[in-house]
Amino acid sequence: MTTLWDRSRQVAVQAILDTAVRLFAEQGYERTTIAQIAREAGISQRSLFRYFGTKEDLVCGDQEALGELLKRTVERQPADVSAWDALRTGFEAILTANHPPERALELSRLIFATPSLHARYIEKRLRWQAELVPVVRARLGHDPGHPASETQARAIVATVFACVDTATGLWAEHDGRLDLADLYDQCLTAVRGPEPQ
Repeated sequence: MTTLWDRSRQVAVQAILDTAVRLFAEQGYERTTIAQIAREAGISQRSLFRYFGTKEDLVCGDQEALGELLKRTVERQPADVSAWDALRTGFEAILTANHPPERALELSRLIFATPSLHARYIEKRLRWQAELVPVVRARLGHDPGHPASETQARAIVATVFACVDTATGLWAEHDGRLDLADLYDQCLTAVRGPEPQ
């Protein structure tokens, strides 16, 4: 059940995000300060930091929580679901976990267009990949000590992340006019080849 406090927090977070994204679009991420965002949103910097730990969190969200949601979603897929499909389901779960699609598109454009944000985004994605390798290895049913199982798990995870990032970049470049799931499937088909009929 959503409490009054939860609803108030959601409204405050949305107002801060709306302000931040507008300022980032108007003057660029690097030139926008936390002080400006707080002032325009009508709150103190201290209050802003209660909702968002860093300026980067305004764009990227709580990456630790998203990474945990991704991992948990992949782990909870039925045993007969392939590693490829389990990972796809995981990414579908996190795509709009924090934002509606329109906001996710705005933020994706910002991340891909801002070198410092893109670098941090990649750094965090690499951590997610490392955390997912044991999950995928277990799903493959291989002996954990066997070198081939580690190689296969890492290759699958790295391929899926590359396809997600490529699809997201194309989605942002085309202003959301293309379907993100279709773009991902096209990227995966380009790497793996078409599914057998």
